[in-house]
Amino acid sequence: MLELVIGSKRWSSWSLRPWLVLKRTGAPFQERLIRLYQAEGQTRAQILPHSPSGRVPALKTGSLVIPESLAICEYLAEAFPGAKLWPEDPDLRALGRAAASEMHAGFRALRVECPMDLARPIAAIDLSDEAKADIARIRDLWSDLLGRSGGPFLLGDWSIADAFFAPVASRFRTYAIEAGSPERADYLDRLLNWPDFLEWEAAGRRET
Repeated sequence: MLELVIGSKRWSSWSLRPWLVLKRTGAPFQERLIRLYQAEGQTRAQILPHSPSGRVPALKTGSLVIPESLAICEYLAEAFPGAKLWPEDPDLRALGRAAASEMHAGFRALRVECPMDLARPIAAIDLSDEAKADIARIRDLWSDLLGRSGGPFLLGDWSIADAFFAPVASRFRTYAIEAGSPERADYLDRLLNWPDFLEWEAAGRRET
């Protein structure tokens, strides 16, 4: 059986993404949760037996360990073609992969200044110009993909791209960041009310 090693659901945006994708496949899997922010060295020491990078998430299947979130999602897309984790249209698929990769590697200012925290009270904070630029780029990206696909998700049906922006949606809500248009607001609401996200969020709010 597949085993997904994840960090605390309250904080681990990296773990949330492949967890959502794995849930979408419908495949049974075991979940191994390792608490983040333990005393110095303890979190990494508990992760290392399961992930050679010392980081979460990691997907374990037989003797194979995939210790990286985007690689996990691509593996699942190939392993479960019936789940249609990427669209059949090659142009949309390429743009979706580009969007997921941009989210994966970019938007550092937004990540640092607005960390995912599912139990944090909703309140706006002062943001740097760099974080504001990240937000503007995300808004433009959402508008472009929703316009190309016709919605209701970035590539039409729910896809890996939406999994990668689910933590961003939680950040927008937590830090009272405006979506900036009715279409983007509707999309943000769809991400935050996706049943699998609600399941993760409820578990995250119960963590101490």
